[in-house]
Amino acid sequence: MGDPWEFAVHAINGRWFSVFASFLIMAGAGATYLFGTYSKDIKATLGYDQTTLNLLGFFKDLGANVGVFSGLLAEVTPTWFVLLVGSAMNFAGYFMIWLAVTQKIARPAVWQMCLYICIGANSQNFANTGALVTCVKNFPESRGVMLGLLKGFVGLSGAILTQFYLAIYGTDSKSLILLIGWLPAALSVIFVYTVRERKPERQPNELRVFYHFLYVSIVLALFLMAMNIVEKQVDFSKAAYAGSAAVVCAMLFIPLIIAIREDWVQWNLKNQDGMKPATETTVDRALDIAPEVKSEVSKDKEEKAKESCFVSICHKPERGEDYTILQALLSMDMLILFAATFCGLGGSLTAVDNLGQIGESLGYPTKTIKSFVSLVSIWNYFGRVFSGFVSESLLVKYKMPRPLMMTFVLLLACVGHLLIAFPFPGSVYVASVIMGFAFGAQLPLLFAIISELFGLKYYSTLFNCGQLASPLGSYILNVKITGHLYDHEALKELAKKGMNRSSVKELICMGVQCYRVPFIILSSVTLFGALISLVLVMRTRKFYSSDIYKKFREIHGVS
Repeated sequence: MGDPWEFAVHAINGRWFSVFASFLIMAGAGATYLFGTYSKDIKATLGYDQTTLNLLGFFKDLGANVGVFSGLLAEVTPTWFVLLVGSAMNFAGYFMIWLAVTQKIARPAVWQMCLYICIGANSQNFANTGALVTCVKNFPESRGVMLGLLKGFVGLSGAILTQFYLAIYGTDSKSLILLIGWLPAALSVIFVYTVRERKPERQPNELRVFYHFLYVSIVLALFLMAMNIVEKQVDFSKAAYAGSAAVVCAMLFIPLIIAIREDWVQWNLKNQDGMKPATETTVDRALDIAPEVKSEVSKDKEEKAKESCFVSICHKPERGEDYTILQALLSMDMLILFAATFCGLGGSLTAVDNLGQIGESLGYPTKTIKSFVSLVSIWNYFGRVFSGFVSESLLVKYKMPRPLMMTFVLLLACVGHLLIAFPFPGSVYVASVIMGFAFGAQLPLLFAIISELFGLKYYSTLFNCGQLASPLGSYILNVKITGHLYDHEALKELAKKGMNRSSVKELICMGVQCYRVPFIILSSVTLFGALISLVLVMRTRKFYSSDIYKKFREIHGVS
């Protein structure tokens, strides 16, 4: 029994089991994308108008995207602590919202609801920082596909959590809030000690393994899409929902088999190598390299010690080297990324958050509106894995700058916005697919670009700083523009009926005019973001034409 036990310990401590654990954590870290499903309950129970609901949506986006605290915490504490903090915040935030919506506590003030949802949504940054950043550092030469897969599971999490809530609670959408309070928190606690940094070791078949993970996730996504269609057409019993959730659960654990297989291969190779004496060449090479590396490290430390903080900000390293946090934040490349993210992700978040009300204003039934939310979640996944795998392939084979794909994705998002502004029968289905795909594709590209331009040393903080523009864009585009214009149209409808705001509890707008002007504005802003990202393409084309992964191969001893 000695060998099986030793292998079990080896597997649990291995990089591949850490990847599997990260997949499950990420599969529960996308609760913010379900806002469109339960926002109607918040609006109806607490009597909010659309502007107030959009304000709540802004604080959700603020919490989901302001991850600087989790990044800074990860710089000075172990990964398990980051995951535990996120777990506690997730449960506390969403549990308080559930208590308010089910009227188990006195009606909270608007600022309290904003605080609750901000805390709950902010917890996903701790899951991202703990799992995503760790995996990127463990697999630096496969960061594009790694980011695509992990963010892909986040994209699927909305549809995954929906299947579980239907199986456990039935069709009570208020109970969905309770589920997203305890389930993601439980996943982080269960795998809290298995997700941590390991020494990166390049495997010859590493990309093939990631493609195996991809195939499993695609089958899962297709199953979720099929269930979304069938559940819309057929009235499911609770047993049928339970069967669907069981299939989803089984598919989520298939990556564990792949991870164990890879760890078994590595286990056997290490045992074989352990029986062979070290060759003279290997020992000599190690002895030759050690003094050289030590000398270079000492020299770097001496040079850095001579430079003051402000001098180092002005003397930025080459692209691809390790920037300090201030060097990166004050660089022109980061400012351009910030502007493109403000336009692109800000517009996409606005569209996703308003999807429930868009369907309602165009006269779609409640069941169909929920299918729109699931479509966004599923195509969010396809956008993430597509941008991760395809951008990585184009970068390696053709030296295509990753920001160029960002430009194409933003142009696609413009099309989705225009389909809402000028709807036709069934157009919201197409718009849901396009908006979900474009929204999902932006995130892995943003995170990969940041890691490539500014290095991995302070990646925990920098990738969280990089998405700060998203909630700012969401606030201006969602609360100040979309929510305000929606309420303006709704008040005009009331005035035509000889009524005013005090006459109704819930302010509702019906008709194509409700979202036409806001989404024309969103389309224009996103187009501007695409043009801005083209500037970054021109600035970085020389960098991306070089071998950006060469230094990692040299570290691993691969020529």
